[in-house]
Amino acid sequence: MTRSYFGTDGIRGRTNQSPMTADIAMRVGQAAGAHFLRGDHRHRVVIGKDTRLSGYMMESALVAGFTSVGMDVIMVGPMPTPGVAMLAQSMRADLGVMISASHNPYVDNGIKLFGPDGYKLSDADEAAIEKLLQDPPALVSSEHIGRARRVDDAQGRYINDAKSTFPPSLRLDELKVVIDCANGAAYQVAPSALWELGAEVITLGVSPNGTNINDNCGSTYPQALCERVVEEGADIGLALDGDADRLIVVDEKGQVVDGDQLMALIASDWKHRGKLEGDAIVATVMSNLGLEKFLESEGIALERSKVGDRYVLELMRAKGCNVGGEQSGHLILTDYATTGDGLVAGLQILAALVTSKKPASELLHLFEPYPQLLKNVRYDGSDPLAADSVQAAIVEGEAKLGAGGRLLIRKSGTEPLIRVMAEGEDERLIETVVDDICNAVAEAA
Repeated sequence: MTRSYFGTDGIRGRTNQSPMTADIAMRVGQAAGAHFLRGDHRHRVVIGKDTRLSGYMMESALVAGFTSVGMDVIMVGPMPTPGVAMLAQSMRADLGVMISASHNPYVDNGIKLFGPDGYKLSDADEAAIEKLLQDPPALVSSEHIGRARRVDDAQGRYINDAKSTFPPSLRLDELKVVIDCANGAAYQVAPSALWELGAEVITLGVSPNGTNINDNCGSTYPQALCERVVEEGADIGLALDGDADRLIVVDEKGQVVDGDQLMALIASDWKHRGKLEGDAIVATVMSNLGLEKFLESEGIALERSKVGDRYVLELMRAKGCNVGGEQSGHLILTDYATTGDGLVAGLQILAALVTSKKPASELLHLFEPYPQLLKNVRYDGSDPLAADSVQAAIVEGEAKLGAGGRLLIRKSGTEPLIRVMAEGEDERLIETVVDDICNAVAEAA
């Protein structure tokens, strides 16, 4: 069936516009709750959120939906997405829900669903929930309406869980770390975890007001972090996004380090320590060719998935890998988490920094990236990729790049954008190819 609500990472959109309205959120709660009512035990769902103004509205709507079909609700407040996944599993919930639009601006919001095992829902589960959304809700009788309560220790549980992934023999006492929490879900838990492990912590993006999440801060805007790291003479900087499931790093010289370089370090480190499973990692089609070449030199294979951390994880499970991720900074380490976790990934980087005794600028730049350019074109209405003019521009671009280059054009799964990426050895040629295709898409749109 056609997916009307779910994209590559749950349901997402501009708040108070379909599908991100309170009415639809309540119906999602009713449909998802009904789908996971299995067995005769008392059912429960864990709901977390980031710091968006609309989070209160969406939370209330979801609570109404879940309780109306007989599910008890545990509300944990601002919590990183991986924290919700962890709590759903550890609290024996039937379902976990994260209210967040990740790295999007505050006017957007989203609903991410996790099963009782802490993993994001399968396509089959999402299809079943979409089908239930078309039918009247299966409301329970008055005496079976669910209860809702807030818990006060959820943040402490997540902090302890994250800290447990850091080698117990190490401390961060010698490090000065700047962390940018994007005024998002990790604004309290991430600085606390780093401080408790001994680091000198300098914070950015820890004053959410409902409208400043991801606003000139966090992993999608690391410029402020770069400046602060240099200004403070810090050893390293960590940038999270709004729901803290992705990580971008800044070295002591103020240079940005993306997810490809971070995967290279973790894969190499775990390979040498005998921790890397399958002698391979999983990345998406967006990851740089330079990463692939570096991994080959280390005896590590690179498996490529479709874009989206859920597809990375699906391939990791199929191939038996325990390291995977995206260039954007979603890093999945299944030894420790069931989804991307920016704080946990950051702790692995910090552990390598402490152990190596090298500066971050030396440790984190393991390969020279191939020239790569990505541009986005916003569209409204029909699919511009179906236009003959766009298809002709793509064919021409592929011919220009030849065998030594790579071209990828796709729709965003979370926004009305066409993403155009080219990669190869000739930077000027790449720019020409990308601009030509973007112009064709813009005209068709």
